[in-house]
Amino acid sequence: MTGDRWGSKWILAAVSIALFCVQIDYFAVNLALPRIAADLHAATTDLQWVISVYMLTLGAFMVPAGRIGDIFGRRRALLAGIALFGAASVCCAIAPDAGVLIAARAAQGIGAALIFPVSVSVLTNAYSAEESSRAIGLAYGIAGLGNAAGPVVGGILTDTLGWRAVFWLLVPFAVVSLILGMLAIPETFDHTVARRLDLTGLGLIVTGVGLFTLTVDRAPSWGWTSAATIGAFAAAVALLAAFVAVERRTRWPLLDLSLLGNGRFVVLVAAGTVANVAYAVTVFLSTLNLQQVRALTPLAAGLLFLGPSAGAALGGVLSGRLATSDVAGPAAPAGHSPIAVMGAGCTAAALALGLLAAAGDPVIYVVALTACGLTMGFVYAFTTVATQAVVPPERAGGAAGVTLTFLVTIAGIGVAVAGTTLEALQGNGFGSGSGIAMILAVVAAPLLVAGLVVLQRSRSRV
Repeated sequence: MTGDRWGSKWILAAVSIALFCVQIDYFAVNLALPRIAADLHAATTDLQWVISVYMLTLGAFMVPAGRIGDIFGRRRALLAGIALFGAASVCCAIAPDAGVLIAARAAQGIGAALIFPVSVSVLTNAYSAEESSRAIGLAYGIAGLGNAAGPVVGGILTDTLGWRAVFWLLVPFAVVSLILGMLAIPETFDHTVARRLDLTGLGLIVTGVGLFTLTVDRAPSWGWTSAATIGAFAAAVALLAAFVAVERRTRWPLLDLSLLGNGRFVVLVAAGTVANVAYAVTVFLSTLNLQQVRALTPLAAGLLFLGPSAGAALGGVLSGRLATSDVAGPAAPAGHSPIAVMGAGCTAAALALGLLAAAGDPVIYVVALTACGLTMGFVYAFTTVATQAVVPPERAGGAAGVTLTFLVTIAGIGVAVAGTTLEALQGNGFGSGSGIAMILAVVAAPLLVAGLVVLQRSRSRV
């Protein structure tokens, strides 16, 4: 580990608190939306933008944020992200109207985009290979506690102190993380490249991914086959194709395209993306099931989610331990490779999801939902940990940015399609419960296929 005055535990604490802060924000704010709309006299479109603009800026800036950290300093980039997120949280808390709140949420998204990939690359470069895997897994495990606390804390604060308290809660976390980071995190760079930023590539990927995210968010209301949706998707693809063309010719590219030639990296990201789509859809539909089908209150549903969220936190810790088997590199035994672990994780997650789809008894449903949290949370964290183990440390930020961009943006498509599909099923006579069960069963199928294919692939050298 790179030496520092306070030691490794304070680096991990700074990163973990930052990730926890981002996670608790997302899950707590969702529950506060109805009260926000009432207090600010916001229209439905304004309310939608409170969530949409955050996801748009988060998705659009993760790839450049990761690489910016590599080029200009990972410590500097992470601290800037934490400071921006904290300052934006204050602006959200004091927002006098929906317009200011939406602008502050956009800034929060950019801050979160810096925190997510750069925190991973900070840990990768601050620790030895084996230690970094454990540290990233533990950090994601702690962040997973934010998933558990978010719905409960959001519900309690909104009902007692008001929705502004949700944003004020984030400020002390950001301050503590910022102070610890300033004192403990060492500065690291990618010393193989010049301190230059590919501005053309930056503009193309931000607009391309941003437009893609916006289109996914709006497609259910526009219509998936409407001219607006098809045109926006085509424009997003064109922008991203232009980005790839520019990166191929640029001496100092924003994204190292050789990542796409790294077989193990591609397999891990592809399988992890399928699993994270299933994870996002499961959380979305289970929330509807608990409240609309099983008639639980939002707070009761949030409390029930403590089980799967705690499972996801445990999965994060477990992912770091299992990923250390790859520190020996390609010479590691195939049966203990990250590819084999990923295949086993996806297969177990598919079986848990299948059980959830078939569960009618409340006890079995809770057990299955907790198993989904454990297995899918594990795969999500393992994707991030294991992809760091198969790329050079100097490229850690760029690799983390690519990984997280795929995980977040494609999961958004899954949730949007699931919502549209459920509405269509309900319009054709299906009840909410049977419609949700059918969608979960359908989602479990490709996840099972992905797990089995990756397990088969692990028997050969990827």
